[in-house]
Amino acid sequence: MTEKTITTNVRVYDYNELNSEDKMLVNLAREATKSSYAPYSHFHVGSALLLDNGVTIKGANQENAAFAGICGERSACYNAGANYPGVPIKKIAVTAFTGGDFVKEPCSPCGVCRQALVEFEVQAGKPMQVLLAGRDKVYILDSIKDLLPLTFSEF
Repeated sequence: MTEKTITTNVRVYDYNELNSEDKMLVNLAREATKSSYAPYSHFHVGSALLLDNGVTIKGANQENAAFAGICGERSACYNAGANYPGVPIKKIAVTAFTGGDFVKEPCSPCGVCRQALVEFEVQAGKPMQVLLAGRDKVYILDSIKDLLPLTFSEF
């Protein structure tokens, strides 16, 4: 038997330490939480993408009574795929609002979103930077694969 160790490097920033591009993307993700429809979970997720061509796209979770909604991350990346096919996603910012405020600690995408984002990254042939924003802290990862290291990406 052998053992494999997998590590994930996460850079932790205070919001005020971010560069202007990253602040802009986090702010767009925060703004996107306002268009979330979350009457069941009351957990409003907003995301924002920066594409390689400079276009930004927002996404927000959309729930329904059948619990067949869509997460904020996938709503944004599917919008990008439909409207800008073949244009790589350079960065994604994700945040959540609940109980009258943004979450204290950054939250990360669910497994389904991680797999969807990995496929966009694989198609692009280059990493997608990930910004996970809490109220004051922002986690930055160099690739979505850092959140899904044993990814199914041989397709």
